[in-house]
Amino acid sequence: MPLLKNGKMIDDPWVHVADEVAIPASGPVIVGLKRWREERAALIKRKDPVGVRLRSDHTAGDVADDLDHLGVVAFAFPVFRDGRAYTNARRLRERHGYRGEIRAIGNVLRDQYLFMQRCGFDALEVKEGETVEDWQRATGAFTVFYQPAADGRETVMRKRHREAS
Repeated sequence: MPLLKNGKMIDDPWVHVADEVAIPASGPVIVGLKRWREERAALIKRKDPVGVRLRSDHTAGDVADDLDHLGVVAFAFPVFRDGRAYTNARRLRERHGYRGEIRAIGNVLRDQYLFMQRCGFDALEVKEGETVEDWQRATGAFTVFYQPAADGRETVMRKRHREAS
């Protein structure tokens, strides 16, 4: 599946590994939270980076103590209307100070990309056939924001106060 990262389509070096599948000897891998917890010590010792995949019923707090060891935190969207991952991404960025990759996986719609960016996602797995231009149109639809978010963009009220000064 193509990966859109920081507004560009890239080859995804990460491999999703199911809990029942052997972990490859080399290369970056993304494992489920259960496996991370069970094999944490061995995974940390790997020479290649490790990421964790969280279901929608997991929280940012489930990995908060391990963020120094994780190259990617991937939040699953089982259905497009399940918004719990937005909250978790924002918490990772703002509350826990995570600076690594936060990835959206699963049922992700182009219309949601701007809001994902605002919450702290910097990468998402997109459907085959999607183009960078499709995603750029989605993120360029709005240029002014009323609410502060994890992306640090200036809000309308802050702009008004700055311009009034």
